[in-house]
Amino acid sequence: MPQHFLTILDLSPEEAAHILDRAAAMKASNYRSDLLAGKTCILVFEKASTRTRVSFEVAVRHLGGWPIFMTQNDSQLGRDEPIRDTARVLSRYADCLIVRTYGHDKLEELAEKGSIPVVNALSDSFHPCQILADLLTIREHSGRLDGVTLAYVGDGNNIAQSLINAAARFPIALRIASPKGYQPAPAVVERARALGGNITITDDPRQAAAGADYLYTDVWASMGQESERAERAQIFAAYQINQALLDAAAPGCKVLHCLPAHRGEEITEAVMEGPASILWDEAENRLHVQKAVLEWIFTKA
Repeated sequence: MPQHFLTILDLSPEEAAHILDRAAAMKASNYRSDLLAGKTCILVFEKASTRTRVSFEVAVRHLGGWPIFMTQNDSQLGRDEPIRDTARVLSRYADCLIVRTYGHDKLEELAEKGSIPVVNALSDSFHPCQILADLLTIREHSGRLDGVTLAYVGDGNNIAQSLINAAARFPIALRIASPKGYQPAPAVVERARALGGNITITDDPRQAAAGADYLYTDVWASMGQESERAERAQIFAAYQINQALLDAAAPGCKVLHCLPAHRGEEITEAVMEGPASILWDEAENRLHVQKAVLEWIFTKA
C-alpha cells in the first residue's frame, strides 16, 4: 500500500517529530540525494501558487526526481473524467501525486483509487505541509515546542484546522480566535482533543493573544472566496495582527503568516516588516519540510 500524506494525523507523534528532525538536518546540510532518481512526481494544481509550487518542484529535484507541473487546464481532475479514472491513469505513469485542490474529498479519492502516494499540497480543509514548516520555524526560534503557546487569529480555515491536528501530534498549547460562524469544524477540534491536543477556541482575539509566544494569521478570504472579501473584511476587522495585539502577547512574541498576505487587512505593514516577523524563515522552511515528507513517504513505502 502506498504511504499518503493528506493530513498531519497521517503521522504518528514519533513520525511527526522525526520529520521535523530530518527537515532541520536537511536545512543545515543543504541536503541533496538520489532517493527519487528515476522517479516522477506529478504536481496537479487546481489552485495557483508561488511557494507551494516552487518549493515542491525544488524539493523533488533536490532528491533526484523529476517534477511535472499541471494546472487545472492541463488535467482532467474532476472535470470531464471521474477522479477515480485520473487516479488510475496517473498511477501508471508516475511515482507520486502532489495535489493542490479545493475539496479534500478529491485527495481522498485519488489516494483510494490510485496506487501511488498522494501528498496534500493544500485543500480547502487542510494544509499540512505549511503547518509542519511553521512548527520547524517555531522550534528554530524557541529551541523547543514543548510549552510553546501559539495563538492563531483569523478565519477557521485549512490553516487553523491543520494547526488543530498539529496540536494532537506536538506538545504545543494552541489557541484559535475566530468570529462565530467562521470557527474551525467542531469534528476536527473534537478529534484532536480526543488525541490529547491542548486546544482553546474563542471569538476573542485578545484572549487568544494574551501571553502567547507566537501569533499567526492568514488571509480573511481564501481562494474561491473572493466574492466574500468585502463582507469578511468587516466581520474580521477586530482580528488583525497589529502592534496592539502584539503588545498583548508575551515579550519577544514572534509573528507567522503562511503568505501571501493582504497587508493592511489581516496583518499590518509595520508588524509584517518589523522585528517580530519570522515570515521569511517560515516560507523557506516549506522546502526543507517537504523534502523530509517525501523522504518519509518513499522510505516507508
